[in-house]
Amino acid sequence: MLELWRLYWQQAPDQSEFVIPHYTPLDDRSRPGLVHSQSSFGYDPDDPKLTGTKKVSQEDPEDAESRCRQEMNLQYMTYRQRRKEAQKIKIQFNVTSILSRQKFLMKLARCLMEFGAPSHRIESQLVAAARILEVDAEFIHLPNLIIVCFGDPETKTSETHFLRCSGRLALGNLHKVHQIYRRVVHDEMSARQATEELQQLSKSRPIYGLWTRCFIAFWLSAIICPLSFGGSFLDMFVAGFGAFLLSALQLTVVTKSTLYANVFEITIGIFISFLARGLSSFRSQIFCYSAISSAGIVGILPGYLILSSSLELASKNILCGSVKMVYALIYTLFLGFGLQIGSDLYLLFDVNTRHRLASLSAALTRTIVYTGNFVADNATLMGQDLPPHGSFTFINGTEPSLEHMYEGCYRPPEFQWYLQPFPFWSQFINVPLFAMLLSLTNLQPWREFDMVVMVVISCISYVANKAANHFIFNRSDVVSAIGAFAVGLLGNIYSRTFGGTAFTVMVTGVLFLVPSGLSQADGGAITASGNGIDIGSAMIAVTIGITVGLFMSQALVYMFGTRKNAAMFSF
Repeated sequence: MLELWRLYWQQAPDQSEFVIPHYTPLDDRSRPGLVHSQSSFGYDPDDPKLTGTKKVSQEDPEDAESRCRQEMNLQYMTYRQRRKEAQKIKIQFNVTSILSRQKFLMKLARCLMEFGAPSHRIESQLVAAARILEVDAEFIHLPNLIIVCFGDPETKTSETHFLRCSGRLALGNLHKVHQIYRRVVHDEMSARQATEELQQLSKSRPIYGLWTRCFIAFWLSAIICPLSFGGSFLDMFVAGFGAFLLSALQLTVVTKSTLYANVFEITIGIFISFLARGLSSFRSQIFCYSAISSAGIVGILPGYLILSSSLELASKNILCGSVKMVYALIYTLFLGFGLQIGSDLYLLFDVNTRHRLASLSAALTRTIVYTGNFVADNATLMGQDLPPHGSFTFINGTEPSLEHMYEGCYRPPEFQWYLQPFPFWSQFINVPLFAMLLSLTNLQPWREFDMVVMVVISCISYVANKAANHFIFNRSDVVSAIGAFAVGLLGNIYSRTFGGTAFTVMVTGVLFLVPSGLSQADGGAITASGNGIDIGSAMIAVTIGITVGLFMSQALVYMFGTRKNAAMFSF
């Protein structure tokens, strides 16, 4: 480069126009294996390991402008000064470009954790991005923590960063993060610009306000009450009130008080169960305890958390998967414990209701003993297997009468319409409405086209789940696997055909399967058995079925086509 400058000034010293040479980053083609990871991951279509060509990363405009400005001042310097300045420009430009790409990778990792990206895909996304941007980096993903290590082979040094972040599912922001990631790795945006956009996205407020999200939580529990738990028109408003209070506490008190956050699940479970048991103790039996208590806690069920842990264990990520699985089970036990304590607390004050429930439970398990002689009607001799006299025990081995019972709720025909279960045709309204509210709960913008895709996939998931449950009895895992297979098939086909984000359009359909599967596993309600351990085992069975269905659908879709090695942002 310096030789070119010297020849240029010797041949045309009086020219006022000059050409600025173009600098590209250092060629690291001779360094094999820039990024290493112990987990299995997919490759991006532009990955140098697949194409065999060297990608030229887009320059940052600020760096290029600064470099040009400095090079224009070379004409006023001596030869020795121009030589030192040119070497300084080259070093500064390459260092700045590497730092910008490293900052982008760290900000990308933080945003993926903050907005609830699938944890078993985070490491593969970062590894693919680092390889394409030609950054020597290693990543280790732990629960709520990502360790990033940048290395410099020339100086034999490394730099380690610990990124600690906890967040919740935000589908709208997660889709934007994925779009920014794709633009950077396809040279449509510089790393500096992408970092600034991710910074603004991270600082932005939720797209829905506090009271709007509480209102959405109210209707979410109100609609799932008759849809999955057999509640009536009156039960749905009581369940919605409990969910409204739950959401208000979760968004205000829990975020500000660490002390109350530790007992939030237990206290809210006690309150909702106490309210439901008190209303169901009326002599008229117009309220259903199981429907109100089950629908009231739908908003805090750890369905997505236990599903993520199951996906990680299936992806051979034993550390993160086992930690999250244990936490999700303990969280579920807390919910079951709170519901049981709330019910027992009310029965402690209402003696009549406690005696009535105890009598009903004793009547179902009662044993009657008769003492006397057994004589055959035809006066024949008794065989050796049956003695002629003695004591005989009769046990009630028949099922209790299920007359006027629907999904664990008492619904006699003389009740008014607002105390009866919803008719079949109401599902055509409630299912799309619940899918839309579930997407809004996860902060999905309602004006985007992805909202329509989410609702359609969720409706097909519900239909597949109901159809499978009609032919397969008492197997919630198999039924959930069939529904998840339908969701994964449609979501991955949409991603490959229209270029959308498969994960965001599949979340609503997958989360729809959790309360439906639990209601089928526990006989119509989450709290029907009154045992928190049973709730945890039922949830594990449902999530295992969902995991198998998702992986099978993904393997089937990516078995065909040319993009087999693409870095997938999916379940």
